[in-house]
Amino acid sequence: MNEFAQVEGIEGNEDAHPLLSRVTRDTKVRQLLAAPLLVCTIDHLVPATESQRGGRQIAPMLRLMSSDLVLDEPDDFDLGDLPALGRLVHWAGLLGARVLLSSATLAPALVQGLFEAYLAGRREYARNRGAQPGNAAPPAVCCLWLDEHDQRHADCASADAFMAQHASYVQSRSQRLASVAEVRRRAALLPLRIANAQDAEARHAGFAQAMLAAAMALHAHHHSLDPHSSKRISFGLVRMANIEPLVDVALALFRQGVAAGWQVHLCVYHARFPLLLRSAIEQRLDAVLNRRQSEAVFDRPDLRQCIDGHEAVDQMFIVLGSPVTEVGRDHDYDWAVVEPSSMRSLIQLAGRVRRHRTGACTQPNIAVLDTNLRHFQAPGGAAFRWPGFEDGDTFLLASHRLGELLRPHEIDGLNTIDARPRIQSPAPEQLQPQRYWVDLEHARLRQTLLRAVPAAAATALHGRAPVRGVARQPPAEPLFNGATWWLAPPQDALLTHVLPQRQRFRQQTREHVDVMLLLNDDEDGMELHLALEWVKRGTGPRSVNVTRECMELLDDRLVQGERIAVWGAFDYVQAVSALAHSLGIAPAGCAQRYGGMALPVSDKDWRVRFHPALGFTSAKA
Repeated sequence: MNEFAQVEGIEGNEDAHPLLSRVTRDTKVRQLLAAPLLVCTIDHLVPATESQRGGRQIAPMLRLMSSDLVLDEPDDFDLGDLPALGRLVHWAGLLGARVLLSSATLAPALVQGLFEAYLAGRREYARNRGAQPGNAAPPAVCCLWLDEHDQRHADCASADAFMAQHASYVQSRSQRLASVAEVRRRAALLPLRIANAQDAEARHAGFAQAMLAAAMALHAHHHSLDPHSSKRISFGLVRMANIEPLVDVALALFRQGVAAGWQVHLCVYHARFPLLLRSAIEQRLDAVLNRRQSEAVFDRPDLRQCIDGHEAVDQMFIVLGSPVTEVGRDHDYDWAVVEPSSMRSLIQLAGRVRRHRTGACTQPNIAVLDTNLRHFQAPGGAAFRWPGFEDGDTFLLASHRLGELLRPHEIDGLNTIDARPRIQSPAPEQLQPQRYWVDLEHARLRQTLLRAVPAAAATALHGRAPVRGVARQPPAEPLFNGATWWLAPPQDALLTHVLPQRQRFRQQTREHVDVMLLLNDDEDGMELHLALEWVKRGTGPRSVNVTRECMELLDDRLVQGERIAVWGAFDYVQAVSALAHSLGIAPAGCAQRYGGMALPVSDKDWRVRFHPALGFTSAKA
């Protein structure tokens, strides 16, 4: 959600300040500035460097002037968003704030790039507001590294000094990870073979069969006995890279059904649910997948109803989810099946397996498919993309089978899966991004955040006059990346909006439409329909009721199958009515407030399909 925490009881004397008294007339701005501790998405702070007009940069700038900046999981951002993240960190240094990066999978290039951004800003701050203003000597930044085992600090006046300290810390942490006696997560590669892969329906059916077979194999070794019925129960995650095929695979599972003696309870979870339904699904998963008291889950009434309602001895509760399952959720699964996209994604997802429970794992509890569906959809093209680090041009892997993309020690490392492949990187000259999966990630991060042009060439690139008598070299084509903001002279970058325009934060390459599931009150009760708001720059919203033309409500029979049932879904009308009653507002108004989300539009004939158990996806032609 693009919201910040509501802080009650904020008191201050901002009304007596001539600037703050004007700025804080806006309630949202007042909450942003006056809260002692602000918890928000980064979207509220990025305008400090991204705004073109209208003064949207004032409030986040003022907040950074008086607060430190804590970035949780900064490596979770898309590559295209990292330049904007670097600009924000640079501005934090420029305003004298301290910055904390929190993640278990910070790659060296990302850490170095953000440090260089901060150091460049801190130098300007020291030159103007330091103990000795005007001092040309670069300041030493006090840096701290800490984890559950180690804490160390050092004063670093250059990127080289910082990276030397960081490499020492990473080496120490890697040694500890390698010596862990109790391994709770072990992964194994699983070949993915799909017959007749050119047909979309066949691809989804083949993937569903492979996923179900892998789930059954993992369930055999990683399940719990229900203390009330002695049935074998497991909770598993199937992580897929993209939402559209995810829903098609779910429909294929319902069509295929499950073998006798088994029962599958399936929960589809991704980002394209109406806000109300997604929140309800997440609340249920948060409660069920809290395994700190491992047998407490079997006393939950909703789980008891599912387990006791079927006679099968082997029952699997499966979450079929998109990348939203990887970060931000404190979930504990017994096992996982993973469609690969990147090593970082794999490491983050592994942290959701056996997250709360101790005890060594002897059998693999994570099955990593050796390729993904995109590989079959467009053979020879970029498979590990959207999400992933391939770009289809410069960074295109020679193979898309992980058995060929991982070095022998990286394959062995899956047996004790941890963060080492991500926090360690080969030397830049040893990277082979067209050959190795892990090298691809490190190379893309270096290209995105680190110095793209040698210092000697930067003068020519930015139009500086040559030394008299020395022939001027023809300028090379500049490679704009995140480092351009703090490496280019201020008159070229910081005082214009060129880079934020070329490197937009959360840039959407496809047109999006705001969709709302609304309710009509009539004599027959509440009726569900769809409203679309097309938001065009400078024109404002335009609402159109397009129930019959653009929306397909999927039949409930499509989410019914032999020995497979929906788990975790909610009736939308009932959910809206219950929430409206608790808030004391009309159901129609509640639906308008909490029943919306944004969907990408593929073409002018775009249509959408919806089911409360599946969410929104594009309708088939």
